[in-house]
Amino acid sequence: MVHNKIKAGLHDGIPIAAGYFSVSFTFGMMAVQDGISPFHAVLISLLNLTSAGQFAGLTVIVSGASLFEMALTQLVINIRYALMSVSLSQKLDRSVKSFQRMLIAYGNTDEIFAVASSKPGTVGAKYMLGLILLPVAGWVGGTLTGAVASTLLPVAVISALGVALYGMFIAIVVPVAKESREVLIVSGAAMIFSAAFYYLPVLCEISSGFTIIICTVAAAGIGALLFPIKEESV
Repeated sequence: MVHNKIKAGLHDGIPIAAGYFSVSFTFGMMAVQDGISPFHAVLISLLNLTSAGQFAGLTVIVSGASLFEMALTQLVINIRYALMSVSLSQKLDRSVKSFQRMLIAYGNTDEIFAVASSKPGTVGAKYMLGLILLPVAGWVGGTLTGAVASTLLPVAVISALGVALYGMFIAIVVPVAKESREVLIVSGAAMIFSAAFYYLPVLCEISSGFTIIICTVAAAGIGALLFPIKEESV
């Protein structure tokens, strides 16, 4: 069975686009607050399409860190996309051409990967491009809206929206952590590491780029050590 209708892809992409709009709105607002122009904020979202990578990258840019730190930070945070793309390539129908695979790789985010992978059988280029189109528009449009709003809204409203960002991340993590002990422990470890690098005398001198890298790798390492995935017997 091959899923290859662009209309079906557009339909499946609507809820993803709605979620992306709200998150990228915050990114656009934060980017302008940190001194980045609305044009460059939109350009970042258009060329990257990665929420965690962009928020981390914004922190690295604002801190004036080196390009090496930026490259290493993005590698650690976004390396999962390489694995996801390899997996998704096995899901694509044989009719999907190389240049179409490149376009699909550009838009292969966590949510798009999950939706495409859940389809029975294989997926074609038309379905995938339809699935990607609206989320990309939502991500870029949300960034533009947030960036422009940041230049127009009163300071009190902008401050309130800044606090709402942390509430959004808490709302994402807490429900999953309540159901999964693994997520709870790994998230807790990441918070402890982050607090240590912020408050402790020696650790606080480390740049934000390397702090993100160390906390990410350390928390992930704890998760891999305590909760290894068991290999299925053939």
